Amino acid sequence: MSRAPRPAGPARPAGPRRPARPGRAEAQATPAVAASVPPPPPEAAAAPKPRRGRPAGPKPAAPAPGPQTPQDAAISAELLGWYDRHARALPWRVSPADRAAGVLPDPYRVWLSEIMLQQTTVPHAAPYFLRFTQAWPTVSDLAAAPDAEVMAAWAGLGYYARARNLLRCARAVAQEHDGRFPDREEALLALPGLGPYTAAAVAAIAFDRPAAVMDGNVERVVSRLFAVETPLPASKPELRVLTARLTPQARPGDHAQAMMDLGAMICTPRSPACGICPLREPCAARAAGLAETLPRKAPKAAKPTRRGTVFVALSPSGALLLETRPDKGLLGGMPGLPGTAWDRRGAGEEAPSAAEVAAAAPLAAEWRRIPAQARHVFTHFQLILDIMVATTAEESRPARGSFVPRARAQADRLPTVMKKALLLGLSALED
Repeated sequence: MSRAPRPAGPARPAGPRRPARPGRAEAQATPAVAASVPPPPPEAAAAPKPRRGRPAGPKPAAPAPGPQTPQDAAISAELLGWYDRHARALPWRVSPADRAAGVLPDPYRVWLSEIMLQQTTVPHAAPYFLRFTQAWPTVSDLAAAPDAEVMAAWAGLGYYARARNLLRCARAVAQEHDGRFPDREEALLALPGLGPYTAAAVAAIAFDRPAAVMDGNVERVVSRLFAVETPLPASKPELRVLTARLTPQARPGDHAQAMMDLGAMICTPRSPACGICPLREPCAARAAGLAETLPRKAPKAAKPTRRGTVFVALSPSGALLLETRPDKGLLGGMPGLPGTAWDRRGAGEEAPSAAEVAAAAPLAAEWRRIPAQARHVFTHFQLILDIMVATTAEESRPARGSFVPRARAQADRLPTVMKKALLLGLSALED
């Protein structure tokens, strides 16, 4: 259920640019990195070459923006005027002033940033974006990179399936589109790893195609603007339709980024700054006193707990035992500590049995279980890792994995849960 926004007044002229007001929430933590001026994008790709293994059937697209009502057009114009004055400076973004001067966004940088920003904040993603674009300046460079190098560079960013899909998509663009991203939402949806949101974002921001772009920030802005009281995720279809309504035919890319910035800087999850919001007049939630309560969310089910065991082995020379995890599954292709599957259930304190340790141990040693456990929360479950430690004989040969110098092992970009377990294990060995 939603309420119509209050009528907006005529759009105010943008006027001269002035420094942005201090933002809140994410904006306060955004690194002070200047927006780069990327090279103009190459021409749109030709028809894709056939590729084996493509899933049957098209992915669903977001509703297409159509002609705006005068009220919706006034809201969009007000928002764009605010964005022209207060847009965040982000390393992947072309500023509104540069965009107006004819500087075009690089589709590769837009796509890479959108993949990195899924379930990840701007301050956390920005350093990774800079490292990736320095190591692999084009999508063809990324497509040619070894899997292990890309997975290691991604370590710490989380949600590692994104890194595997990143490579699949880069290789599809390089091989099937001659290194050029398609410029239409429908063709972008056909690429591996691109869902409706990412396809719409790349189409709008990189190519200025009218597309309804809806991330978490946009969901919040639209929920409040129209006072949508249906809880998420059930309200998503309605929010997509409303987002499409607000999307103008002119400057759709800037409009999408303006909605994101408004949600990050003004229309924040807690204590929204309604008094300085450019959409305060037409906002139905503000008028009804509901802004801080929206969007509503359905209660989440409690996450199940899984348990496993990892082994921290230190040789007399100080080398550490690491292995590369299987390509498929959680943390696939990432370096890590040898261990068991994460299939034991429950959060009890039962120790792994001697049979479990013997079956899973990567080599024969006097293993001991330390009291500390590594705990980590994934999207769908909580993980508790028991940690077995041992100092091995110099001549030990592991059944899997290999010993690497300790300095290099600790410098390797391990997944966060493996870093936790390694630090706890080393601390116990050094006591």
